[in-house]
Amino acid sequence: MPILVTGAAGFIGSHICLKLLERGDDVVGVDNLNDYYDPTLKRVRLKRLLGRPGFSFLEIDIAESLALARALGRQKIRKVVHLAAQAGVRYSLENPRAYIRSNIAGHLEVLELCRGCPGFEHLVYASSSSVYGGNQKVPFSEDDRVDHPVSLYAATKKSDELMSYTYAHLFGLPQTGLRFFTVYGPFGRPDMAYWTFTKAMLEGKPIQVFNNGAMWRDFTYIDDVVDAVIAVLDKPPLTDVPPTRLYNVGNNQPAQLGNFIDILEKLLGVKANRHFEVIQPGDVVQTFADMTLLEQDFGFKPRTSLEIGLGKFVDWYRSEWITRTSEL
Repeated sequence: MPILVTGAAGFIGSHICLKLLERGDDVVGVDNLNDYYDPTLKRVRLKRLLGRPGFSFLEIDIAESLALARALGRQKIRKVVHLAAQAGVRYSLENPRAYIRSNIAGHLEVLELCRGCPGFEHLVYASSSSVYGGNQKVPFSEDDRVDHPVSLYAATKKSDELMSYTYAHLFGLPQTGLRFFTVYGPFGRPDMAYWTFTKAMLEGKPIQVFNNGAMWRDFTYIDDVVDAVIAVLDKPPLTDVPPTRLYNVGNNQPAQLGNFIDILEKLLGVKANRHFEVIQPGDVVQTFADMTLLEQDFGFKPRTSLEIGLGKFVDWYRSEWITRTSEL
């Protein structure tokens, strides 16, 4: 029986699809291929998946009422990895309706699909470290209060967690929410700092360094994220009442933004032209994942240091992405 992956042309989603296919699972991927960032990148990610045995793809807007149910009602879906969402903290100030539609209405449609699948086993869905808002206590623990979001994006992700809890309570729907912390790596999102900094530095352009560089992020390499998602997917919370859990997925080693840029300078062999600016609305000063619970329940520990992970991204960007875009 196939595993459904929403956001299959996205950064994390495409990597998850590859991992599942490599271990022999059948995968149905869905994505609406929207233009929040250049769809060329999404098509490049999809190209790595199309034609592989066991993979099928449907271009679907998950927020459209009953679109998933109509397309997949006969597929006998038992497991879902739900990653489709409108991403980006700052963009939520410009286009809030996109977040309500994709992250809340879309999440509801996924819940309803799972609810209607006989013998459904497990829904794993993406939450975000943004739900911790401006919490001062670090590291961030799953037990911390998260009822003071500082961006609409964060509010929609907290809403997803509440909706999922309700469906687990009412209908016994097994679910696990994963609070991702600043995921990066090859085929990543071009609106993220590691990508925009790399592009600007190689083009000799200045980079914007917010809060005068006094920002800390728990950068988490994509391979570690994929390993965590697969481990969780294979172990639904069947004995919990209600059957739902939340886990942080981070690196447990926050990096200061200035040090992050220092590493990029060494890897690129380019000195950054740093333009220091005030912190942006919706941003938080620091993220820091307490990984105790995920290690306790799954034996999971992140393996990739920031230096190694950024090195892999830079190698990919130079050897593959620049070459690909010049040929398109």
